[in-house]
Amino acid sequence: MTAATVAPRTSRARAALIVVLALTVAGALIGALWAWLAPPARGVVALTKSGIRVHAYLGAEADHFFVASFLMLGLLCVLAVVGSAAAWQWRAHRGPVLLIALCLGVGGGAAAATLVGSAVVGGRYDVIDLDGAPVTPEQRVHYVTEAPAVFFGQTPLQIAVTLLVPVATAALVYAVCAVASPRDDLGGYPPVDGVVLGVPADAAPVTTDGG
Repeated sequence: MTAATVAPRTSRARAALIVVLALTVAGALIGALWAWLAPPARGVVALTKSGIRVHAYLGAEADHFFVASFLMLGLLCVLAVVGSAAAWQWRAHRGPVLLIALCLGVGGGAAAATLVGSAVVGGRYDVIDLDGAPVTPEQRVHYVTEAPAVFFGQTPLQIAVTLLVPVATAALVYAVCAVASPRDDLGGYPPVDGVVLGVPADAAPVTTDGG
């Protein structure tokens, strides 16, 4: 792999900002896509014979909450992998600065995706109001469609899984690309001439025959 020998037109700081903004915008678009793909959960609010209001899901509709959350996580991991591969192609800026920008961008994209996704589905589907549901002794069943879940749950750990797993995935993919590079400078700019895998190119070859 050859090094970038021409100074890039974009400064490293600006390149990092572009990466962060691009991934954040991509995350917002993913949130809109998720809102279109994620399945809602259909259920009923019913009035029992004893006058108690209950909420139940139809069949296996409750499983859709897991499917929707897993779909969000999967889309964000795709963003992480594609974003890492694209960032690696920006050869002149390869290095820790771009890696930090990549992680910040994927994290921002995950936050944007979850915010946009939850906002869109929140406006499309019913808000479950058990006390206000229009059920009466004459009409005991009211059908509802509940918005898909963005996160696997509401605890901080469950939210962190959705936001941080894509960041870790992006860092891992970028690290694999860096490990696979035969150059210590990763082929970026400025190049470190004559250094490949930590050995100067003009170093004397190592022999094992005692010569």
